[in-house]
Amino acid sequence: MPSRRGSFGAGARAVVPVLLGVIPFGLVAGAAAVRAGLSGLEAVGLSVIVFAGASQLAAIELFGQDAHAAVIVATALVINLRMTMYSASLAPHFRGLSTRLRAGLAYLLTDQAYALSVARFRTDEDVDRAWFYLGAAAPIWVVWVICTVIGILVGARVPDSLPLEFAVPLTFLALLVPTITDSPSALAAAIGGTAATLGAGLPLNLGLITGAVVGVFAGLLIETGWQR
Repeated sequence: MPSRRGSFGAGARAVVPVLLGVIPFGLVAGAAAVRAGLSGLEAVGLSVIVFAGASQLAAIELFGQDAHAAVIVATALVINLRMTMYSASLAPHFRGLSTRLRAGLAYLLTDQAYALSVARFRTDEDVDRAWFYLGAAAPIWVVWVICTVIGILVGARVPDSLPLEFAVPLTFLALLVPTITDSPSALAAAIGGTAATLGAGLPLNLGLITGAVVGVFAGLLIETGWQR
């Protein structure tokens, strides 16, 4: 029977290379939150409660533009829709756990923890799946929150003359480029980006959410047509 400690350690070791990529995004999230007008406590609360890099950065961008609260929430929900598919995919592996434990594991769900876990579950029947997942997911949360705090402290000392607001769009580009691996994803990204640009003047700052929705539907249509 696989030991919990061994499985947790295996997950923690697997996530180490990923943490190097989490650090700069956490720093940007903290610094950008302060520059968008959030207090240090609000910025830390955003990282602890939301704990979702892409949607958190999008929310910070919209906070800085004084977008309506409904638009901020809707944008975060659209960006995080993929977590529903991740949860459904992982659910069979955690079937024997209580609802409370599964809810705790769901809170720690990220792209990286999901990818590492499903890859390990496919090749290793002996690993304790919950503890491996926890070993991969928990360090990401710890590093994300710590780097957010550092970003808050450093960002508060950055002179206003430095255009830190460019950090969030550049971070999104860094997140986007590695995911474009084929023609359908490239077309979906181009269409979504074009829609967001054209919708920049929409009221309530609806351009970003419009681009996200258009990009998702374009990707579905293109992929469906591509497979025929």
